[in-house]
Amino acid sequence: MPLQFKKITPIPQLQNIIEKMWVFESGTEMPGDDINLIVPNGRLRLLIPFRNSIAATIDGKLYFSKEDCITLTGIIDVPSKPALRANTGTIGIEFNPVGAYRFFPLKLSDINNKIYPITDILGKIGRQLEEEISNTETIKDKLFLLQQFLLKQPFLQNEDSIFEYCVEQIKLSRGRITIKELEKKTGYSSRWLNMKFKDKLGISPKNISSIIRFRQYYQALANNNETAFFETAFYEYYYDQSHFLKEFKRFTGLSHQGFENLPNNFGKLFYKE
Repeated sequence: MPLQFKKITPIPQLQNIIEKMWVFESGTEMPGDDINLIVPNGRLRLLIPFRNSIAATIDGKLYFSKEDCITLTGIIDVPSKPALRANTGTIGIEFNPVGAYRFFPLKLSDINNKIYPITDILGKIGRQLEEEISNTETIKDKLFLLQQFLLKQPFLQNEDSIFEYCVEQIKLSRGRITIKELEKKTGYSSRWLNMKFKDKLGISPKNISSIIRFRQYYQALANNNETAFFETAFYEYYYDQSHFLKEFKRFTGLSHQGFENLPNNFGKLFYKE
């Protein structure tokens, strides 16, 4: 079996919270020359390795997750690199930027660029969920259990309308709105907005805007539309080539020219629409 990445449609009640849900499975032979690089996409994610363990390096630190151990990954704003193994299977749930803060009882900046076991966050409830997932045979049933768990979780924080409005403005502008524009639209200072975003999302409005802006380019690259992006959309997102190359190096860890010469089929799987 080759690398397989299958998108799953969440149940309707969770579609405003879950931005993307997927199942990744690898075969017995793994590509030896792929760099396995995943660039930031601006989403927190739950990961559930249901077949064998998984590992990933983020910001120079190696994280390891055993089979059936659920983890929560905070917002990542640096390139990350999973250590691919043969014959693995993983379920991923990627939260909308306004979806995670009401579920988890912690300041989300505390897990920025980190991976935490769900048992460290939710305690007994997390352990019960892991046990149920482990005792469930099929992927379909595991997905059902996960979604039912989220559906039944009581919101731990009330809706923050100002924060959610700002996130929506950033998404609608595809990362092009400035912090000054957000100040004008909300009447709140940049300092207050930065504190709000650090608490509710884990990173600043400027940082999430940069990630979402870069996502437009990387999705075009993953879907083989890179040329069209440079021809039609480049200056909508970047002031000039220098601005783009700086952001590219930040989110991939490589120069644009160097990246072009390296295969990253695994990393592109996660950006295909």
